[in-house]
Amino acid sequence: MNMMKKSPVNLTKKAGGGSGRFSLDPLRAWWAAAPRAQRWGVYLLLVVAAVLLPHEAIGSFMAPSGADWPAMLADKIAIYILLAIGLNVVVGMAGLLDLGYVAFYAVGGYTIAIFSTRYGWNFWETLVLAIVFAGISGLILGAPTLRLRGDYLAIVTLGFGEIIKRTANNSDFVNGPRGVQGIPRPPSLSEFEIFGVQPLKYGFLDSRPYYYLLLVFIILAIIFVKRLENSRVGRAWTSIREDEDAAELMGVPTFRFKLAAFVIGAAIGGSGGVVFATKQTSIIPNNFEFLVSALVLAAVVLGGSGHLPGVMLGAFVVAWLPERFRFLDDYRMLLFGAALVLMMAFRPEGLWPSRQRKAELAEGGGGMGHMGAEIGEEQDDAAGEVRK
Repeated sequence: MNMMKKSPVNLTKKAGGGSGRFSLDPLRAWWAAAPRAQRWGVYLLLVVAAVLLPHEAIGSFMAPSGADWPAMLADKIAIYILLAIGLNVVVGMAGLLDLGYVAFYAVGGYTIAIFSTRYGWNFWETLVLAIVFAGISGLILGAPTLRLRGDYLAIVTLGFGEIIKRTANNSDFVNGPRGVQGIPRPPSLSEFEIFGVQPLKYGFLDSRPYYYLLLVFIILAIIFVKRLENSRVGRAWTSIREDEDAAELMGVPTFRFKLAAFVIGAAIGGSGGVVFATKQTSIIPNNFEFLVSALVLAAVVLGGSGHLPGVMLGAFVVAWLPERFRFLDDYRMLLFGAALVLMMAFRPEGLWPSRQRKAELAEGGGGMGHMGAEIGEEQDDAAGEVRK
C-alpha cells in the first residue's frame, strides 16, 4: 500500500513544483498546530457564518438582481453540499466511482411523498423511513455489484440511477410522469422568532427555514462522517481506495467496508431528497436526472475528493456559479463547463485537497477507477515534494 505515513510535510513548496501556484498548506499547518479550544472557536464561527448566510446584505452580492438568495441557498447550494458529503463517502473516502447517486436522492423524495400523502405519516416518521429506505437501496445496489471495480462499477451505478427514474416514470403507483403532489411541509413552530426571522415556520414564501433545516442535516452529516473518517472504518476505506488488493491481503474485509460506504452515502442522499420533496410539495421523475449525479460528482472532484471542506467548497461553487451568472442565459452553462475544464487542467487535485489525497494523486493511486493515474504520470516528481 502507498498509504501516506505521518512524516514531515513541506509546507512551502507546492506539489506541482510551480512557485507561483496557490497553496493552502500554510493554513493546514496552522490548523494542525491549533489547540483544541481554538479549533472549537473556528467551528463556532463557521456555524454562525452559515446561519447569517441568508442575510440580504450577503445576498445582494451573491445573487443576481431580483433573485431570491435564501431560495437559491435552500433549493440548490445546501442540497448540493449535503449530497456531496454523502457521495464523498463513496467516491472520495472509499474510492468507488458512483454515477447513479441521484437514485438515492429520488428514493428519499419518493418515500416521503408516498407515505405522507397516502398513509398520513408525519414528517419525522417519513424522514427516518426515507433514510432507512435509501440505505437499503444502497445495500441492494451494492451487494451484487461491489465486486466490480472502476469503470464497470461506474456503468452499473449509472444504470441503477436510470432504472429508478424510468421506474417512477412508468409506474402508476407514483402517478408516472405526473409525479406526486400535495406533499406536506415539515411541522411549523410559528411562534418561535429570533431577530425577526421565524426559522421553524415552513411555508411557501420564506425559504430560510428550509435552509436552516438543511444546515442541521449538513452539520450532523459532517460530525458523523468525520467520526467515521478517524475510526477503523475510515482507515479501511483509505486502504481500499489506495490499493484494494493490498488491503485484502492485509486482512481488511473489503467487500463489507465498500458495502458500508454505499449504504452510508445512500442514506445521506436520501435525507436530501426528503427536504427537497417537502419544500417543493411535489416531485416528478424529471427532478432526478443524470445531470444531478454528474454535477454532484463534479463538485466532489472539483473541491478535492476525500477532503470534506474541499468537497463542500466544490459543491458551493458548482451550485452557485450557474445561478450567479443566470443573466448570461444559455451562455452561462457554456462558461460554467469551460471553467470546470480549466480548473481540472490547471488544478487537477481540486480546489482544496487534503495532503494525503494530493500525495495519492501524485503517485497515481487516486482511486475512482484509477481516474487519478493520468495525474500521477504527469507529476511523478511531485510525490516527493508532498511527502517531504
